[in-house]
Parts: sequence; structure tokens; C-alpha cells
Amino acid sequence: MFHESHGCGNATAIRRLRLSQLIPFFLALVLAACAGPQYAPAPASLSNVDYNYHIGPTDVVNVIVWRNPELSMTVPVRPDGNITTPLVDDLPAIGKTPSELERDMEKALAKYIRDPVVTIIVTNFVGPTKEQVRVIGEAAKPQILPYRKDMTLLDVMIAVGGLTDFADGNAAHIFRVSDGGKNYSVRLRDLLKRGDISANVDMRPGDILIIPQSWF
Repeated sequence: MFHESHGCGNATAIRRLRLSQLIPFFLALVLAACAGPQYAPAPASLSNVDYNYHIGPTDVVNVIVWRNPELSMTVPVRPDGNITTPLVDDLPAIGKTPSELERDMEKALAKYIRDPVVTIIVTNFVGPTKEQVRVIGEAAKPQILPYRKDMTLLDVMIAVGGLTDFADGNAAHIFRVSDGGKNYSVRLRDLLKRGDISANVDMRPGDILIIPQSWF
């Protein structure tokens, strides 16, 4: 009876020992699964970005026709990308720089007035969809931002109000459309919580910043 009980105790101890050895292994698997895919760090500086603002849908443009105040007015860019002014119907504006739109409007007005001179001033900036910066996930205020020259990751995070309490900031990444959909990791927690300016990086038109939720 004694030997049988002792044998059962050894078997139980062995099972417990094996279980204790397996726990770290399974925990490592869970942590690896939660960590998600690993991406190369985002380039800190992008000196080759030659950016000119392009007009987008719902931008507002001030059209000034020199010596023709009756043709001058402020108009919104319609969702279809066109604008309408006196004597000019459905002129495409989306994706053009203000200078390009000026030349197109001068050509259209030349049918009605002699040597028109047009100035376009954009007064409300949204930009074309392909150049907007999007922030999704655990930002305080996820939103779409118009890209501006020399925009950085810190600028974006200030605009969206920082991170939520549930964000895994150092697991965030940028989906870069201009690089063919390549992903780059960024360290938002280090940047915002620790003030590590080395974690700040340049943004590009069309970037999508994805901020995951922390599992712990």
C-alpha cells in the first residue's frame, strides 16, 4: 500500500514538473502572437520629398480675375472634383496645383474676355485623397489629416490628441503608399511618453498610421 501511494506521488510530481517546464514555452508563444509582425524602422528623414500642394475635393478656392470683379468669387471644390464659376462650368480642379488651375481657367475665360489673368488662392485645405494622412486605431481622435510639407510623426500625434490608455504605442506602424504599400515600425510610446525625439520620423503624403491595442 505504501509503495503504491509513493509511486502515485512520484507520477504526480513528474506531471507537475513537466507542466512547469511547459508554461514558459506556451507563454513565449502567446507573447510572440500578441507582438504581431515585425517591421523595419521608419526612415527618420525623407530629404527626397518634393511636395507641391494639390487641390482636393471640398477644398475652398478664391478665384480672382484681374479687372473683372464680377467673375471673381470664392467657390468650393465639389465632391466630383470640379468647380463652377461665371462663364466656366465644370472645370476640373482636383489633383491640380493652384498654378495649374489658374492656367486652365485663363484658357476657359479666353473665349469670353481678352487676356484674362486669374489668381487662385486656396483658403480651406483638405487635399486629394491619395495625399491625405490617415490615423486609425488607438489614437485619442482618429482622423484624416491634410499632408503638409515637412510633416512629422510628432505633428500627426499632436493633431490626433495622442494615444489612448489602451494603445500599444511601440507596436504602431506606418503603411506607406508611396513605397508600394511597405510597412515601417514607429515608437509612439517612446516619442510621446518618454520624450525620445529620436523616435520622431518624417511623414509622406498618403501615409496610414496604424496604432494597435495593447494586450496587457
